[in-house]
Formats: sequence, C-alpha cells, structure tokens
Amino acid sequence: MTRTPYLRRRLTNLVALGFAGLATALGLAFLGWILWVTLSNGISAFGPRLFTRITAYADQGGLANAIVGSLIMDALALAVCAPIGVLAGTFLAEYANRSRLGTTIRFLNDILLSAPSIVLGLFVYVIVVLPMSRLTNGAVSFSGVAGALALALIGLPVIVRTTDEMLKLVPSTLREAALSLGIPQWKVTVQILMRASTSGIVTGVLLALARLAGETAPLLFTAFGNNYMVLNPLDKMASVPVAIYQYTNDPDPALHAIAWAGALLIALAVLATSLVTRLLFSSHKVRHD
Repeated sequence: MTRTPYLRRRLTNLVALGFAGLATALGLAFLGWILWVTLSNGISAFGPRLFTRITAYADQGGLANAIVGSLIMDALALAVCAPIGVLAGTFLAEYANRSRLGTTIRFLNDILLSAPSIVLGLFVYVIVVLPMSRLTNGAVSFSGVAGALALALIGLPVIVRTTDEMLKLVPSTLREAALSLGIPQWKVTVQILMRASTSGIVTGVLLALARLAGETAPLLFTAFGNNYMVLNPLDKMASVPVAIYQYTNDPDPALHAIAWAGALLIALAVLATSLVTRLLFSSHKVRHD
C-alpha cells in the first residue's frame, strides 16, 4: 500500500527531471549552434583591420567607427537608464511594494519591457529628432544622443524589474533587525539591502547592456549611421548593429563576412563582460568570507 505512492512519486520525479534535462540540452544545443555559425562565418574577417579601418572603405574597410559609435551610445544610455532604473526599482521594492502606486508602476514597466524596440525608436524620433529638425531649417537631425535616449528607454525597464526582484529576495528579517536597532530606513536600504543585492543589480545592468548592444531598429530612426569616424554625439553616429544590417543587405560576400565578424564581436563582448563581472564578484565574495 505504501510502496505504490512512493514509486509513483519517484517515477514522476524522474520524468520531470528528464524533461528538464532535455529542455536544457536543447537550449544549449541551439546556443552552441548559433555560436558556431557566427564563429565560422565571421572569423575570416575578424582581424586588426576590423578595429582600425572605417566602414567608408566598404569591402576593404572595418568597423572602427561603428565600434566607437556603439561604445559612446551604449555608455550614454547606461549613464541615463542605470541610475534611474536602480532608484525606481528600489522605490518599488522598499517604499511602494504593496501599494496601488507600486502595482501601477510595475504594470506600466512590464508594458514598456515588452514594447517593440522599433516603437521606442519612433517615439524618440518624434519627440527628439523632428523637433531638432525644425531648429535646423528642415534638415533631419539624427544624432548619437537621440540613439542613446532610445537605447536608454529599452534598457530602463530591464533594470527596474531586476532591481525590484533582487531587493524583494532579501529576507524581511534583515530589514526588521536593522530597523529595530534604530537605523533609518534610507540607510538600511542603501547600506544593507542594496549591498546584499549588488550582484543581482549588476546582473540586471549587464542584461540591459546585452540587449542594447544588439539593437538595430531604434538606431535607424535616431542615430541613423555614418561611414566616417564621429566622436560628437550630436552628429549622426555609426553603430555595429546598423553596420551589420547595412552589410547583410549588400550582395558583396566580403561585406557579409564583415557583418558576421561584427556579430561575433558583439557576442564576444557580452560574454567577456559577463565573465569578468562574475570573476570580480566571486573574488570579492571569497575575500569577504
């Protein structure tokens, strides 16, 4: 009598583990396939020329101006969305956790999180690019600043959601113990809760950066692109995703190889950033222990 339910539970557990393992293996297989295709197609153009020559030289050029443009716009976007996202996520988790205001903000943040990136690009085009065009006698004022603003709107909900979830994972007993000692709530939040959630919050920022690094559609309506090296974010600015988009539409196989190399560069950059961050946090944890 007692062995039948026990065997049923064991079989159910084995079936569930089998499906979970199969799903994991399937996901890893597709990931490995994508990485292999990107590597095999882009390694031929992945060399010094990719980092030293600009896109104006076409099939004999590289992505130097696009790399610099992407770094500038991603840095500006993170400078805008990271502080706002962390503060907004902290407010939701610690000050508006169960209020109607917090529920409304979370709902709107989820809508923004699922909004197509091209819609956000068009939004910035309407509120930034077109008004600036009227100030420049009708010339369309694409700029790196507009591109950075569009990217900031894309990364903001990711950081807000991650910060909110990471702070809610901190045990409530930690808050109660600190508050019972007479510590002000803002100091509990900043010095205890946020320090306990640092790795999760930084992970959210990196997730936002990984998404920003591959966005193309919003930049077509904001930064537009440039075949020359531009350091002024108020001018049209090149980016690696836009250069990849332009090169893949060209029939020249040499440009296709450069596009694959750009995709490989983005994948390696995101992977390297994640690994370095994990190593830093792991070493910090070891020293702390």
